[in-house]
Order: sequence, then structure tokens, then C-alpha cells
Amino acid sequence: MAKFGIGQAVKRVEDQRFLTGKGRYVDDINLPNQAHMVAVGSPYANARIKKIDVSKAKAAPGVLLVLTGADAKADKLGELTAHPMPEEVGAPAGFRTWLPLICSDRVRFVGDRVAFVVAETAMQARDAADLIEVEYEELPAVTDLEDAVKEGAPKVWENNEKGNWAFGLMFGDQAATDAAFAKAKHVVNARIEHNRLAPNAMEPRVAIGDYNEADDQYTLYTCSQNPHGVRMELSHIFHCAESQIRVVSPDVGGGFGLKGSPFPDDCVTLWASKKLGRPVKWLATRTESLLTDRHGREMVMYGEMALDESGTILGLRMKALYQVGAYFVGPGLVPAAFALRFSPEAYDIQALHVMVQGLLTNTSPVGPYRGAGRPEAAYFTERMIEQAAREIGIPSDEIRRRNLIPESKLPYTTPTFWVYDSGQFHRVMDKCLDVSDWKGYEARKKKSESEGKLRGRAVTFYIEQGGIFNDRMDLRFDPSGSVSIIAGTHSHGQGHATVFAQLVHEWLGVPFETIRYIQGDTASVPFGRGTYAARSSLVGGNALKVAADAIVEKAKPMAAALMEAAEGDLEFKDGAFRVVGTDKTIPLTEVAKAFYAPMGPLTEKMGVGLEAQGTWSTNPPNHPNGSHVCEVEVDPETGEVRIDRYFVVDDLGVVLNPMIVRGQIHGGIAQGIGQALLEHAVYDRESGQMLSATFMDYGMPRANLFPEIETHLEEVPSKTNPLGVKGIGESGTIGAPPTVINAILDALKPMGVEHIDMPATPARVWEAMHAARASGKGGNLAWARA
Repeated sequence: MAKFGIGQAVKRVEDQRFLTGKGRYVDDINLPNQAHMVAVGSPYANARIKKIDVSKAKAAPGVLLVLTGADAKADKLGELTAHPMPEEVGAPAGFRTWLPLICSDRVRFVGDRVAFVVAETAMQARDAADLIEVEYEELPAVTDLEDAVKEGAPKVWENNEKGNWAFGLMFGDQAATDAAFAKAKHVVNARIEHNRLAPNAMEPRVAIGDYNEADDQYTLYTCSQNPHGVRMELSHIFHCAESQIRVVSPDVGGGFGLKGSPFPDDCVTLWASKKLGRPVKWLATRTESLLTDRHGREMVMYGEMALDESGTILGLRMKALYQVGAYFVGPGLVPAAFALRFSPEAYDIQALHVMVQGLLTNTSPVGPYRGAGRPEAAYFTERMIEQAAREIGIPSDEIRRRNLIPESKLPYTTPTFWVYDSGQFHRVMDKCLDVSDWKGYEARKKKSESEGKLRGRAVTFYIEQGGIFNDRMDLRFDPSGSVSIIAGTHSHGQGHATVFAQLVHEWLGVPFETIRYIQGDTASVPFGRGTYAARSSLVGGNALKVAADAIVEKAKPMAAALMEAAEGDLEFKDGAFRVVGTDKTIPLTEVAKAFYAPMGPLTEKMGVGLEAQGTWSTNPPNHPNGSHVCEVEVDPETGEVRIDRYFVVDDLGVVLNPMIVRGQIHGGIAQGIGQALLEHAVYDRESGQMLSATFMDYGMPRANLFPEIETHLEEVPSKTNPLGVKGIGESGTIGAPPTVINAILDALKPMGVEHIDMPATPARVWEAMHAARASGKGGNLAWARA
């Protein structure tokens, strides 16, 4: 097996520069004669702008430019909107909104941009921003989902005839589901709430705009997951050809979906640069990020599950409210759609009726956050199944075992139109139970009780889709015989420079250390769709295989000519062409050099240069899946939760690099645990002010929160792509929240606690225990105090 080939735990080549402080993030870039920009945000959640006076700011030291909404209108700049809209994917038409680069007459959430100031230094710009005087007429605001749907709630958009409704989606068969419920022995119901999360990437959003008047060329340096997608949107903002725009995205300190689309701040740096004739840099503070980043997750789901006497699920109903925020913008529809489509998960549920309303509120816009709807679906269904197990009296592992889709039913079509092509769901869950020592739990529970702690456990299952859209990957040999991968995907922590080089090394035999990886610059990469939705191994890897095969076919005539042999007599193996039945060989690298001969019949016939491109689509998709087991201890005196043990078994198809895969699983689980125990972006229900706009108030998980996470990989190859791969990027994030919360509820069962919402902070856990005790459901803590 090749040392650097597929399946090997090759160390990430990227880590050399990261660990030695030589990474190149956007904030590391400073251009000659660069100016600095800051934004002025609204202090109100809903208000009319009656007057804005920027005269003092313009006169402040170092100030070069002050921009307002009136200036944006005068220059006829475009605005940002949603893509796709529901009607573009076959659903009923939604309510389209437009997010201006700068608000001119109305603000709709705290932090909505009302002006930008550009100065010689960032401090001068910030000082001048404080001098801008804005007269507002404050209006009633609505931030809570269940308030927003009420009759007579304050409207976020006055021209919306449906109140705060933004869109509606539905899947399933209502009549069949009603019939299933009618014959059910058991019906369980619950209100399931998903807390709102702020992405909080390590590197806040940052941008440098640089306009070149001589060439009428815009260059944007930005920490983006999707440079070509940003270029497309910028062309609409500035009403110009995409060829006039260059987007450069170097190292990115975390994306998680947040950095998939441009924000007003990115656009304004380019606009300001054009007006000033010099580069302009903008960097968000952490509070600005918390206020204006597109948040994730927030949903309220009202669910019902019907089961027969043996615990077999007969039907599932769900009505959900989904947080859109003040503007329906970017891919904001995606999480809601995926939350519905994945509600059956990997369970054999054929009678289903699920629907969601997207609601506008006076809060920051919401968009995809790692998992984008799949965590919401898994949390809903796993919580419902756990409640069913408790009410019916069936062990939690057994009720799942009875309902998981058997391998004999694959390929399996869900009532939400997914086709699961491969999987061994029972085997994966049983292995997770085995490696976690599920049967030895009672001894650990008794030990916890002897130390005055409550202990609980949970097992869950998840399934998701890996990848969306198509993409392009290029391979290009240079005259020295080295090869470059020109990637349409974009790595922002996933290790693409390592893994894609492993693939090329395996297929073409080029020395691993000579393979160069190029990404993130629209001037160097012909086209790409970036990285999000666990798409890169599928679309990038398989497109790269198409390109590698094309390289071999293109090089074969040259190799035959060089060896004076017939093409049909050649075979390609281990990086070289060989004349079958002889010892005559020539390495691919030498063949590549021949394509660059300055003259001669070979290059005249075959052209100069050896390169090829490959494309791949995610239709049909793949479906990563897996099982999580968690054990927690709860301190009944304080409500503090400690995660004691965590195990995960994932079926990710063919594993390209197990070390990188495990790292992504660990990172995803960390984010999922953060949602379960700590993170919550909270708005005041009356004023619309954000109450968690600093890390003093927004609970970020730290290393001491996590136990050793034990990971196991079960390779069940996907049948829908040549590599047999399934996505990895979202998996840990999907399975962790329901596993942790179900384990906490199991621990609190003796105290009579039946429900708790995320995040399960010590205060919430303590309050839940004492509320249960006050209602007469609480247990006796005498054993814990003994």
C-alpha cells in the first residue's frame, strides 16, 4: 500500500505553516496605501431613520470618506437577497426581501448598518463613527418565534400581507399519516426547541477591497468558503461582468457555513476603494460578529409520533417555526428544507406529514450553520424516539433497533424523497453499543451514585446527505514534470491540500511532495463552488478522478510515440507507462515534460502542455450515517453536567485519510456539545437587544468540557460514486446534541424531570430538578447526600 495513498493517515501538509505561525489569513494582508473602514450599526431592533448627520465625522482627524444609504442609492448599487427562493425549487412562492448594503430609511435589527467610515487608521475611523448622529423613530420589535406568528404581532416588513411569514414548506402525505395515527396504540408528543447559535469562527469576518481604475478591475480579499459564489453576487451588486472581479480567499480561520456568501461589509470595501482610489480594509470585532453574522439553528418544532404495541413507529407529524431573521437572504431556506427532509432519519417511517413556516423577526439574518438542517432533524426525531421509549417502557437501544431500516430494504426511498443507497445501520449502532460497554453501565452508575452524582446515558443514530451541486477540478503538469491540483472546492480547515494530493499520488504515481495545491483565487482557479455541506470528498474527489483518468488517456499517445510503440500495447501502472510483455517503461512525469518541447512533430500534433479537467455532480447523493453513545454525570446540588464518556461509530464510506476524518469528527462533536450545554444567542423579547453579544455572555465551549472522544470508522462504500466516499464534515455536529440531552434526561429521570431545552446549563438543570420536585414529581436525594 502506498505510503501516501488512499486510506493512509498522512499528516496534514498545511499544519507546517499553521503551527509555525506562517499561515496567511486576510488580516495578515496589508496593501500599500491601505485605508481602514468601520461600520456604524443601529442601536434599535426596529426603527425608521428620520435623519442622519455625518458632518462631524467627515471633519474628524484622518477621515477620508463617510458612506450612507443615500450614497448607495445614488450610485445605484445592488442589494442582497435570498437564493434560492422557495418558488425556484418547486415550493410555493416566498416573501422576497432585499438587504441593502447600507440602510437609508429603515433598520430591522440591532447592528443593521446605517453608515461606514473610512480613515487612515482603524482607530480614527472608529472615533469618527462615534460622531455620526442618527435620529431614529423607534418602532415595536418582535424577536421570539412564537410571538412573531401571533395575530397582531409587530411586522418586520410592513408590505408583507402575511404578517411575518417568509415561506412555507411541506413534505409527506397527510391522509396516510392521519390513518397511521388512528390505528396507533401509543401517541407521544413534544415541543422541541433548537437554540440559536452564533458561528463564532476563529477568524472573524474580514475583507480588503482594492479597485484598479486603469483596468476597471475589482479585487476582494475575503475569508470565504466560496470565492466564485462571492464573485457572482458581487457582479450583481456592481452591475459588471464577473471577469472584472477577482476574489482571493487565502487561509480561513473557520467557516461553518457563515462564510459561504458575501455580506454588505465585503461589498462596501470595494465600493469605498473605487471612490477613494486606494485599498480599504474592514475587520469585524467579536461583538460586531455576534450582532451581524448570520446565526444558525433556531427552530421550534411541535411533534407527534405514533407507535404500535411493540414500539414500531407508524407515523410522524411535525409543525415547525423556523427563524429567518430580519432579512430572507442567501441560502436561508436550506436549513428549514433539510430539517423536514431528514426528519425520518434512518428509521423505517413511511407515514409522515411535516411542515415548516419561515418567520421574519427583528434579529440578525439566519443561514446555514454546520449541518444546516440535519442537526435540527436528528435532534427532533431522536428526542421523540427517546420520549416514546420512556413512555412505552422499551429500552432506548431496543426501540431504535426495532425501527432502523434493515439492510435488506436498501436502496430505500424515504417519504421525503431521499434514496439511501447503502448502509448497515444495525451493525453500526450495535458496534457503538459494544465499544462503549453499554452492558457495563450499571456498575458505573452505582459508582456515580456512591459519589453523590446522577448518571445517565443515551444512544442515538443519525443520517445525512453528503454534498450538493456539481464542481470542477483541474490537473496541470508544468515543464518540470510536477503537477498542480487546481481546486474548485475550498479548504478552510478540512485538509484538502493533503487528501487531494494523496488521491493524485495514488492514481498517477507522482511523488507526493511535488504535488502543488491551488485554491481560493478566482484568477487562478477557472471555476468552483467552494466547500460546505460535506461536499468536497464526493464532488472534488470524484472530479479529480475524472481529471486523472483524462491525463492518462491524453498522455498515452505521447508515451507511445516516445517509446516507439503502439498505443494499444501500453498499460499505465504505478506512475509509468509500460509496453506490455517488455521491461520498457517511461514515467508519466517524463511524458509530461515532452509536452513542453519547444518544437517538433509531437507537440505540433498533440499540443503544448499536459492538463485535464474533471467534473462531478452530487446527483445521486451519498448518505453518511452513524451512532453516538454518551454518558454524563449531573451534580444534583448545582446542576452541573460533566460528560464522562463519548463514543461514535461512523459509516463514511471509503475513508481517504483516517487521521483527518477523526479530527473532523472531534471538531463536529465539540460544536454539537457546545450547542447542547452552553451556546445560545439570546435577544430581549421586548426591546430586541441582543443579550449575548460578548463572550462574557455567549458561552463558548472550552477544552476542559470534553472527555476523550473515541471514534471508530465502519467503511460501507457508497454505491453512487466511483470512490465509494460519503461526506464527513457535518457528522459529529448532527449526532452530538440529541445524544447529550437524552443522556442528561436519563440522569434526571429519578428526579422526575421529563423535558429540558438546550442549552442545558447548570442553572437550567437545577431549575428543572427543583420544578419537578415542587410539582410532586421529584425524587428523593437522600442517597446523594449520604
